Amino acid sequence: MFSAASIICYLGAWGILIHFIKVRNQNVLPKALGVLCIGILLHIATTHQQMVRADGYQLGIFQVLSLFFLVINSLVLLSSLRKPLHNLFLFLLPLSVAAIIVASIYGQSTKHASELSAGLVVHILLSILAYSLLTIACLQALFLAYQTRQLRHKHLKGVMGLLPPLQTMETLLFELIWAGEILLTLSIITGAVFIENLLAQHLAHKTVFSILSWLIYAILLAGHYRYGWRGPAAIRWTLGGFAALMLAYFGSKLVLEVILHVSQ
Repeated sequence: MFSAASIICYLGAWGILIHFIKVRNQNVLPKALGVLCIGILLHIATTHQQMVRADGYQLGIFQVLSLFFLVINSLVLLSSLRKPLHNLFLFLLPLSVAAIIVASIYGQSTKHASELSAGLVVHILLSILAYSLLTIACLQALFLAYQTRQLRHKHLKGVMGLLPPLQTMETLLFELIWAGEILLTLSIITGAVFIENLLAQHLAHKTVFSILSWLIYAILLAGHYRYGWRGPAAIRWTLGGFAALMLAYFGSKLVLEVILHVSQ
């Protein structure tokens, strides 16, 4: 019931946003965000049902993917109250609906629940927040790439009319990357402290790709500070770091749980 209701709200909010882009009436946007807020509350209930069991937590790829989009939607909704990030929902809401559907259909296939210590809970929360912020940064980079291309070809209609100035978009991108990099640093540190045996827990590859992603973002931030990297260079480095980050978690989860059917 919660799954169906959250999907309806997400699709409703997405439809209102499409209408907002067409009519460009600022009075429409609060309606979309209001419906979206209800959808997020229902998504919280859905995720709780999918993940929490009497004997622990189900942390399979499908449950975590649904939680991942829940956190992203919540962060973007809060940020959009003071920054122009609501256009990201054009991509996020269809993906969120797909994640909820997949988790509802296949999520119950996870056989074992996990008992987590307080330290591991902190590590997981930091990881999810870091992944979420850097995913938002990736979407922001894609919008920036689109905006740059449209400006180069002097196409200023449609979505372009709703986007902030290019400099504002770049500033938002680097703010997101800084926040995500700090959280990713804390995630790696807490993982090193609270995870007892990386090799025995199928976590070595996850650690390698997480550190690789951290290095890519660190190089980008250093290049931006020292040499003024921006535009296409910033977009390429952002997408590269995001690719490594997704391989760190979802790539390993996909191989272990879906292809090899190994339960972690």
